[in-house]
Amino acid sequence: MHFFKKLSYHPLLIKIFHWEYWPFAVLYAPLYPYWFWLCLKARAFFYVNAANPGIRNGGFLMESKKEIYDLLPENSYPETLFFEAGTSAIQVLEKVRSKAVSYPLIGKPDIGMRGMSVQKLENDQDLLAYARKSKVDFLIQAYIPYENELGIFYYRLPNETHGRITGIVGKEFLTVIGDGTSTIEELLQQNQRFLLQLPVLRKNIPEELTLVLQKEERKLLVPYGNHARGAKFIDVTYLADEKLNTMVDELAKQIKGFFYGRMDVRYHTIEELRAGKNFSIIELNGSGSEPTHMYDPRHSVFFAWKEITRHWAIMYTISKQNHEAGVPYMSRQEGLAMLKANTQLVKDIS
Repeated sequence: MHFFKKLSYHPLLIKIFHWEYWPFAVLYAPLYPYWFWLCLKARAFFYVNAANPGIRNGGFLMESKKEIYDLLPENSYPETLFFEAGTSAIQVLEKVRSKAVSYPLIGKPDIGMRGMSVQKLENDQDLLAYARKSKVDFLIQAYIPYENELGIFYYRLPNETHGRITGIVGKEFLTVIGDGTSTIEELLQQNQRFLLQLPVLRKNIPEELTLVLQKEERKLLVPYGNHARGAKFIDVTYLADEKLNTMVDELAKQIKGFFYGRMDVRYHTIEELRAGKNFSIIELNGSGSEPTHMYDPRHSVFFAWKEITRHWAIMYTISKQNHEAGVPYMSRQEGLAMLKANTQLVKDIS
């Protein structure tokens, strides 16, 4: 029995037997025929840009976070400073100081994905190091201290006055609970999800992994709500009552050219969020958004496939209506250039 338990904790087997860890190409492969069918109906392979005319490429790939933040209502997102690649670290530090933005801060690529190169910065040394190693345009953001985070998937058909929430994902950050005797690394090895993050954690926080937490003491190791960074995704779509739907709809309609995508929101309490208080949009994702509530471990891969195709159908309808209203589809040449640029970006920020 001990042998089989040990075998079940092998990283490769964890990834094989838990579909939520399958590579993107593997998870989506059975759905490509449906994708091509939608392209055929649209008579355009890259029709997805028309889903969100106000966002570069519709938010499918290579969209600028800075440009998206500029679309958001004032005070609905963290204070954010933009820096071009190659900006000297001293200039970055001086600008941060001039804006009186206090630590901790968050550094992230202006164009990024899946939490790549996102880092919490605790002091000047962290900030300087992040600025020096960044190969792409990047953002320095105020850290939002609210403990809770949701990813709210929303859409509105252009010919309708009201939109709706189609799914909500809750996020449990990578946090360990002490037992009074085990090191943090030993605690991580007892959890299949955490075990997959060990190589990165050994590189980023090697000293912390040797600590022994007191019994029931909690330690947050990764303060980012990214699945690829160890966060557990929980389907909490039941939270989408009329009050929350109305709040999100009113907020989304203030974002010019936004019809389809996911808002990642930090908030204090769900009651305050429903009232539009004490929350901050940390990311707004467009036509490249996944319905991430599908990654709840309780869901099967068949549920995931159903949710993906359901949302693709919605995106197609929105794109078609916007196209009929005069929004051009991206050309094949533009689309291929976007894919090529994205491939290079992944290399730069991995």
